[in-house]
Amino acid sequence: MTGLYETLKASTLAQQRAAIRSGVYRSHTAGLGKGCLQANLAIMPEDYALDFMRFCQRNPKPCPLTGVSDTGNPMMFTMGRDIDIRTDVPAYNIYRDGRLAASVNDITSVWRDDLVVFALGCSFTFEDALMRAGIHVWHIDNDKTVPMFRSNIETVPAGPFSGKMVVSMRAIPEARIAEAVEISRRFPLAHGAPVYWGDPAGIGIEDISRPDWGDPAPVGAGEVPVFWACGVTPQVAIEAARLPLCITHKPGHMLITDVAEDAEVPVLTFTTDATNIQ
Repeated sequence: MTGLYETLKASTLAQQRAAIRSGVYRSHTAGLGKGCLQANLAIMPEDYALDFMRFCQRNPKPCPLTGVSDTGNPMMFTMGRDIDIRTDVPAYNIYRDGRLAASVNDITSVWRDDLVVFALGCSFTFEDALMRAGIHVWHIDNDKTVPMFRSNIETVPAGPFSGKMVVSMRAIPEARIAEAVEISRRFPLAHGAPVYWGDPAGIGIEDISRPDWGDPAPVGAGEVPVFWACGVTPQVAIEAARLPLCITHKPGHMLITDVAEDAEVPVLTFTTDATNIQ
């Protein structure tokens, strides 16, 4: 996938989405969709949707809510002009009764008309701004998935949803941490400023070389591990809630939207028939 990834990084958003929809590209989306908001996903039956929305409202750092579908409608018309949530993410995780049952590249066969889609902002969005400022992002340079860890930071429960916050890590030169904080703070829909930096043990991470999700990333001389709230947090909450069915993105494999990365209100409106279920 490395050659295709490098090609797609220089391609248009339409070309990137076409490669994902067709199944040609099934890897991580870090470095893709430059200038556009990327999103984590949580898809669940309508019976649980209100409690999950409360969970997002109470935990805006790991769960910045950027879009909610109409019940049963897979077309995310507030996120883009032609986004079919069943096919437009490189990889999905399917949970049944709180346990990971399968990872797939297309959810058309499991789609139901009682499902609601939640799109949550992703930290991949601000990485382009870090790189424009000359701050090295190792996992993008090396075609890897950002390392993600279960922390000891508690979330605020809502209904059946609860659990520890998941964090993503990037090694930042110590002299540029303040700059990285200010850059990412400008993207509240993409987790905003980091929640912690320094000794990983301070937030319950015992071994930084063994992430719970993603690939290990080095912390070089003069660098400090910096941790941002991560949109995989809802997957931990979903495991705890033991929903009969829930679908998420596979960590690192995001939905690339048409929403500008610096949008204050992440809602697009169109005079089309996008509300029709296809």
